[in-house]
Amino acid sequence: MDIFINTHRIRLSCDPETLDTSKPTIIFLHDSLGCIELWRDFPEKIKRRIDYNVLSYDRQGYGKSAPFSENKRDKDYLKKEADTLIQLIDHLRLNKIILFGHSDGGSIALLTASLYPDKISGIITEGAHVFVEKETLHGIREAKLAYNTTNLREKLTKYHSSNTDAVFTMWTETWLSPTFANWNIEDYLERITCPSLIIQGEKDEYGTLDQVTSIITKTQGISTALIIPKIGHTPHKEAPNMVVEKTVDFVLSL
Repeated sequence: MDIFINTHRIRLSCDPETLDTSKPTIIFLHDSLGCIELWRDFPEKIKRRIDYNVLSYDRQGYGKSAPFSENKRDKDYLKKEADTLIQLIDHLRLNKIILFGHSDGGSIALLTASLYPDKISGIITEGAHVFVEKETLHGIREAKLAYNTTNLREKLTKYHSSNTDAVFTMWTETWLSPTFANWNIEDYLERITCPSLIIQGEKDEYGTLDQVTSIITKTQGISTALIIPKIGHTPHKEAPNMVVEKTVDFVLSL
């Protein structure tokens, strides 16, 4: 199902008519190469445990949403995505919002909770970034190499079709740009008043546990860290049972 936000077509994971606006809604925010399909059945696993609305969407440029309307990002692109998310929430007339964000989606969740505290009841992040680390840049350079030397591009094309090169280039060129090196959203964290569950794999290839420490110590709301041993950047795929269980416990505690 498609809706239009700022004249741009945004694809949703479900028909808005099926959303019960009297219930809380968990919104899943994908990573820098993600889309609705790449969540697999994870949102449905949550829904089977909690009778809430669950919703994911393809950000502009991703999956089956409209292509990017620009070919270069500035340092505020994640903040702009937070603004778009609020417009989507208002358009659908949703209340009692819980955000579950992976990687870039986690950073968007943090920014949304900071900029619009009255709109967000709780946030869960996986591998969220609040500043640039050398580990992040190394991981992106490795992904760029894989894109050019393996079947990674072919795999991503299954989900992003003709948008694939733009999706990958916008991600890598933004983060590897010298002008992005001092990107930092830590100042926004102190404005977050809702509870948060901050998840990260111990062996996350895109960031260190310093990201988690910064988030849980700087946010004003009750913030809990969940560090999962021996896994990397995608806890909901690498340790799905644990992440489902902890997510359900967190949501029901709100």
